[in-house]
Amino acid sequence: MSNFCKTSLDLQDTKRVQETNETLLGESLETLLSQKCGQIAFWDFLKSEFCEENLDFWLACQEFKTSDCPEERTLRATSIYEEFIKQESPKQVNLDFNTREIISQSLLQPSPSCFVVAQRKIYSLMENGSFPRFIQSEQYKVLFDATSKQRGHGKHRKALEIRRTDSKPISLQCELCLLHKD
Repeated sequence: MSNFCKTSLDLQDTKRVQETNETLLGESLETLLSQKCGQIAFWDFLKSEFCEENLDFWLACQEFKTSDCPEERTLRATSIYEEFIKQESPKQVNLDFNTREIISQSLLQPSPSCFVVAQRKIYSLMENGSFPRFIQSEQYKVLFDATSKQRGHGKHRKALEIRRTDSKPISLQCELCLLHKD
């Protein structure tokens, strides 16, 4: 009887893993960005579209929100501004003049929320522009297929090979942490 119970549990776990993978990867940009392997695959796709700075900015803002020390926050805010917001910055993101000005004025004493409006605007650009194209891309199909083939539960590692637009393969190390009921 224990073999029967073990087989029954394995089948339930396999079905749960497949459902989890479909939900994790296909549901939303938010869900995709919550996983490191999703971030990497999406960043590579954005790079092929010459707009990877959007994800770089969004991730920098996420990290900025964790700054507790005012001095550290000021340094990080200035760094984000110089890299992504300032006119002619190396990775300038597409923001309107008013948003740039509000951020510029807040740099002397930046609050944890000083980039929230800009971050929402860039997220919206990715969600409504790049993400729907990503879902149709080869990078997404490879990522989805690899995670859908995972069996069992717990942590799994899978090396993925994705072809970039310049035809050079990249290796994507994907770690899946799947939840299950005990």
